[in-house]
Amino acid sequence: MKRLAAVVALLGLTAVTAACSGSGTPTNQSSSGGGGGGLFTTIDVNRPGIDASGPANPYNPKGNSFLGYNAMKLAWVKNHLTDPNQFYPGIAESWEIAPDNSAITIKLQPNNKWSDGKPVTAEDVRLSIGIAYTQGSTAFAITPGAAGAAADVEVVDDKTVKVTQDMTNPSSKFARGVLDTFVAPAHIWGSVLPADFWDKLKASRGEGADAEKAREEITALGEKIITFAPEKDVSAGPFILERVNPGEALLVKNKEFYNAANVAPDQVKFLNYTGNEQIWNYLISGKLDHAGFTAAPADVMNRIKQAPGTNIIKGFSPVAVGMAFNQTKKPYDNVHVRRGLAYLIDRAEVTKVASPEGGNAAVTTSGIHQKPAQEWLGAELNSLEPYNVDPAKAEEEFKAAGLQKKDGKWALADGSPWKVTMTAPSGFSDWISAQENIKGQLVEAGVDAEVVTVADYPLYLEEIAAGKYDVGFWLIALGPAPYDIYQRLYGASNGWTNVAGKIKHAEPGKSGNWMGGAEKVEVDGTEINPGELTGKLNSVSAEEAKPIMLQLAKAANQDLPVIQLWDYVNTQFTNTSRFTGFPEQESDLLRLPAGVWIQLGMVKKTQ
Repeated sequence: MKRLAAVVALLGLTAVTAACSGSGTPTNQSSSGGGGGGLFTTIDVNRPGIDASGPANPYNPKGNSFLGYNAMKLAWVKNHLTDPNQFYPGIAESWEIAPDNSAITIKLQPNNKWSDGKPVTAEDVRLSIGIAYTQGSTAFAITPGAAGAAADVEVVDDKTVKVTQDMTNPSSKFARGVLDTFVAPAHIWGSVLPADFWDKLKASRGEGADAEKAREEITALGEKIITFAPEKDVSAGPFILERVNPGEALLVKNKEFYNAANVAPDQVKFLNYTGNEQIWNYLISGKLDHAGFTAAPADVMNRIKQAPGTNIIKGFSPVAVGMAFNQTKKPYDNVHVRRGLAYLIDRAEVTKVASPEGGNAAVTTSGIHQKPAQEWLGAELNSLEPYNVDPAKAEEEFKAAGLQKKDGKWALADGSPWKVTMTAPSGFSDWISAQENIKGQLVEAGVDAEVVTVADYPLYLEEIAAGKYDVGFWLIALGPAPYDIYQRLYGASNGWTNVAGKIKHAEPGKSGNWMGGAEKVEVDGTEINPGELTGKLNSVSAEEAKPIMLQLAKAANQDLPVIQLWDYVNTQFTNTSRFTGFPEQESDLLRLPAGVWIQLGMVKKTQ
């Protein structure tokens, strides 16, 4: 498993792709319009390996449903620096968000049809929202008091749906949660929900045993939906799954798609791979028209760049990596130790070694990616302590923490040995390289250090949540919603949960609190509760959020629950030998699958 898969999954970009032979004549192919013709070849960076028996089901993690190709959402999220509620059209042609964010009214594409010729209707959307409730979707959560949950779904007419928010615990990204919904055909998927589903949903919103039973029954439906296997792929997207085998999957053009005239490729092929080396070879040989970023050493990257037609596009990626401390472990409970380590680590060197193409060294620890930090903090960003490499300051901080220096090596306050033990998941080459580099820097400065790897990312997440690690890497700064940015530092992992609009704090080691930070911290001489401030970000306007973001940036900068190492860069590989019209540098389309670029009519066949 690669590091990028973790980043993408964390951002909610759960694209699933697969693959098959491109030979033979497609059964549902349009050869007219939009410069149509040709085969578009790609891979899914999120999931190595293809399960040929996987269903055409967007909810199945091994399913052969391809986001933006044959799997469609109501709309496609723009990669905006600060606004979580900007989208490109998908199943929805347009939408109107109420000024107080209490509702969103969605207008569907007027001429869109499923690939079997049936029109896409509001009933398809209503069924899909029902399915979303079984999956624990953000806007369609059934947990009592969940933030940003829908209160009602109304079919206004055949092409219009109105969804209202439960304003007892509102979220500023309610519209995002609604529009980020997969849409399935009701005439194919209708059987997955029982006839009394909406009655069960209404009952689940009450209190007591009956409500709890209704919630359990709705959640139990999730497994049935994940395993549902339609007899054939019926798509409202630009392509349909034609066939799949363990080596590749073939999709063919859907002539019923609303913008089919501007869909350039007639076929799309997803190639199988089991490791980075195969992707490198595909890119070096010019086989791929598009691939998301794959970590590669400098010599391999140079060979990829030399392949005819290679084009590398870079843009903003709202995520950063931090060196996170378990403050229940000594000496990391002492802020002076955390600051001392920050003064010893050369972030630019770490980034150059670990992620030269996919990251920029963090200018400081703010908890925010550098680009949106400029928007949220303005000139105040420059007032934060940069933690430039300074061994003298590090020594001052260590002495303030009571650490002792013996024979050129730092020991704990009681004189016992101190070793910084960092943990990373096996296969995350950039994280491991970064930790090895940090280890070398610390050892040179007299701080003993080691790197430990665990089997895989799921195990890593399980064990870090259980408080088993002293120091690990933690993805932070998840934008664009301000609440999402800071809940990684001051959310459940550090003890704070938002229940029915009220912020509660759990003691270190309980309820998932593995960071173990203090409930209140001092910022500029004033004591604040960063978890409560983070909770406020869930419902305030962008302007109201700015002073809160500044307080939290100062808290992160002064208290250092993590040392922000690098901000990720979204790097995409394209090849212009067969197709052109790919997004420009820094485009807000770069976090979306290339299938969305194709369905919007951007990609054209090279003449």
